[in-house]
Amino acid sequence: MSSRSHVAEVRETVLVPLLAPALAGCSFAGQGTPCAQADADSAVSLVWRPSDFGGRDAATIELCVDDTCEERASGDPEDPFGSVSVRLPDDIGASTVPVRLTVTSAKIGDPVITDSTRARLTEQHPNGTSCPPTVWTAAFRADPGKGLTSPKGMTLQ
Repeated sequence: MSSRSHVAEVRETVLVPLLAPALAGCSFAGQGTPCAQADADSAVSLVWRPSDFGGRDAATIELCVDDTCEERASGDPEDPFGSVSVRLPDDIGASTVPVRLTVTSAKIGDPVITDSTRARLTEQHPNGTSCPPTVWTAAFRADPGKGLTSPKGMTLQ
């Protein structure tokens, strides 16, 4: 056997056991914890039913967390839901942040809904508790009669 083929054989012997866990999504340390590759961001999210706000793009929905705001048109009433999120620093931790909702009528240009609250961020592990990333989130629903509410009561049609 030539020294060149021996070196190739040694490389395969060493590399194959190292690559197998990586390709299978397992931890390098051999603990056997499978980690998915889902990515996620720390954020406060808002969902709504476009039909709750009238015709196509009848309103602008603005969500603010601290001084950072994101807005979207209310959308097509035929769509089951609309959404917007404000991204937060990944290292924000288990904190409470001020949240503000403003819904502005496209027809009259004035706010028709304003509401605010404080959101307690909850820890999420999209790939399992022993896998990164760790993100901090809160979620709300924009209700035309109640303002900011829990998204749990929202049924998609």
